[in-house]
Amino acid sequence: MDKDIGKINKGEFQGTTTDIVVGVREYNGRVGVDIREFTASEKYTGPTKKGLRIPAASFQEFKEMINSISEEDLKEGSAEAQGSGGDSKENEEKNSGDEPKAREDMPDY
Repeated sequence: MDKDIGKINKGEFQGTTTDIVVGVREYNGRVGVDIREFTASEKYTGPTKKGLRIPAASFQEFKEMINSISEEDLKEGSAEAQGSGGDSKENEEKNSGDEPKAREDMPDY
């Protein structure tokens, strides 16, 4: 089963056009959602190693995560407004020599 869902043009660089393609694919007998870069140039046209695959069994969790992103989250500067810039506790933990701890504000899927 191979089904393309859609593609987003990522851009062109030095004569190579790159698209991000989302599809449902079967690989090694297992179905999953494939989000992969496809490239088109004089030397090669086709999928690249850059991408990810969400197994069908995990798709509902992935969908919930994606749907939890709001338009506000995607605005420029919203990460700094939420305290993930500059002198955050997370940065202090990374610089203390200890293993970084899991972010408490991150949902556990």
